[in-house]
Amino acid sequence: MKSATVADLRNQFRRVSAWIEEGETVQIIRRGKPFARLSGITPERRSKKKPDMLAQLREIWGEKMYSESQVREMRESEIEGEEG
Repeated sequence: MKSATVADLRNQFRRVSAWIEEGETVQIIRRGKPFARLSGITPERRSKKKPDMLAQLREIWGEKMYSESQVREMRESEIEGEEG
């Protein structure tokens, strides 16, 4: 458990609140003696939705599949366009 003084709460609140957000319980010290404990509220777990990369690729390219030789040809023509 971490400790903080009343002055720390006043002057370093960001740091102390970051501890609490990380799940730490913080003991508050006043005049050298502990008098309170702060702990965070456990938030409801929300699953972070991951982006569907395959859906994005399909949206951009459709169902078109390129062979290795087609990709090589496209890349070579792209490089030729850059040079000349």
